[in-house]
Amino acid sequence: MTLLRSFSRIAFVVGLGTSFVVAGGCVGGKKQISAEERERLKPYILDAVPADAKKTDVNFENRVHLVGYKVEPAMAPPKTPVKITYYWRCDEPLDDGWQLFTHVQHEGFEKPENLDTNGPLRELSGNRQILGPDRWERGKIYADEQSFTMPETLRGPESTIFVGIWKGDARLRVLSGPTDGDNRAIVTKIKTGVPAAKKEDGKRGANDIPTMQVGKLAAGEKIVIDGKGDDKAWGAAASTGPFVDVGTGQSAASYPVTGSAKVLWDDEHMYVLIEVKDPDVVGYFTDKGSQPKDWTATGLPMTWTKDTAEIMIDPDGDGDNKDYYELQINPQNKMFHSQFDAYNAPKTEPQGPFGHEDWDPQLKSAVVVHGTIDNKADKDDGYTVEAAIPWKAFEKGAKNHPPKPGDEWRMNFYAMKSNGGTAWSPILGQGNFHKSSRFGRVRWVTPEWLASQAADAGAAVEPVAVKVDGGAVHAVDAGALMRRLGRPVPSGAGH
Repeated sequence: MTLLRSFSRIAFVVGLGTSFVVAGGCVGGKKQISAEERERLKPYILDAVPADAKKTDVNFENRVHLVGYKVEPAMAPPKTPVKITYYWRCDEPLDDGWQLFTHVQHEGFEKPENLDTNGPLRELSGNRQILGPDRWERGKIYADEQSFTMPETLRGPESTIFVGIWKGDARLRVLSGPTDGDNRAIVTKIKTGVPAAKKEDGKRGANDIPTMQVGKLAAGEKIVIDGKGDDKAWGAAASTGPFVDVGTGQSAASYPVTGSAKVLWDDEHMYVLIEVKDPDVVGYFTDKGSQPKDWTATGLPMTWTKDTAEIMIDPDGDGDNKDYYELQINPQNKMFHSQFDAYNAPKTEPQGPFGHEDWDPQLKSAVVVHGTIDNKADKDDGYTVEAAIPWKAFEKGAKNHPPKPGDEWRMNFYAMKSNGGTAWSPILGQGNFHKSSRFGRVRWVTPEWLASQAADAGAAVEPVAVKVDGGAVHAVDAGALMRRLGRPVPSGAGH
């Protein structure tokens, strides 16, 4: 199983520009499209759904219904051209500015493939779809054709097609019919022929949420942020172990990109070290002026579309996707950073902003590349990302910043390539990489706290878990740990 290497994102300019409508349209006061365009689009305006279309009924606020679709071919392996036609019925005219969207979610990829401007009805006239839903006539059926090619390196047996109708930050509500709960109609799942990963005996269970207890730096101990990761403290730091398949939780050792992460903390910062294994390190990003489709509306690089390490942080620890954070640092040490109020919200497709991109964590980071960036002629080993993130960056959502010993946060770590990747904690198809209920559990600990927990439990010699490697929890006697650090041993905390 491999990752997606090519991912097409088509820029879609959002705005309220000059409006046009087909002659005879329901919404008055709009200029007509040209006679030539009207003639060209005539084959897509029908009186009935074709007999060979698969029937469905998704009700968008009693104004528009998705009433059928056709997919060709039914089985679409990697690199296969796909043609899909949606049949929409206009029951009640829409106000100016409503547009169609399509998301194709390939298993194991963080973000869907965006086809908003793909197809004859969706061609842009200025900044508008030439025959979008705000220009439809009551009672007519609209054949909305789209063509795309399946990614070369699909990773799962299905790709799901979602469609909907949007305007600015709003979507028409789905009142009935198959939906994902976010006002996206589920049209169909295209079979890819790619087998699902097999369960491996003896490995961390696919449904398990990993836990890591992160030790605090001793007084006077420092981490130098230089991307080398050679400070002594990193040698004993808590580790995620090898990242796994995002969709299944199984081994990702053979994937084009994988990695592991270590974490430490002190009173000022969270320290993160991510080792990414990647034989072809891609930097790519230069400036928004020359790459407008690869940068968000606020000017941040869309690093997930190339190579990047990613950190997701839900500081209140409940995994409810309220007030969480996203950080991405790529091999060039370029960064995407954002804060989200709720799951993937706020969000404006396709150029963002994604969340509150004005959130600035004021972190310090460094990257060392083990190879050469943007050179396909050689084989690289990967790159190392090292970062110090101030606790004050998490004022929204964190109960304590810095955390108190014993506080638990939810976090996830990813090594990404072309919108796919591997993870510490798998998402298991329950959403995209933002799904915080699937984030791992990170507990911030000190030797004193560990020893007191052991003493309170009456476990004089019972070891306590302080580190996770590849799903296996390593146990350390709290009393021995205290003595090694030259600190007082509470009564009952071990021999």
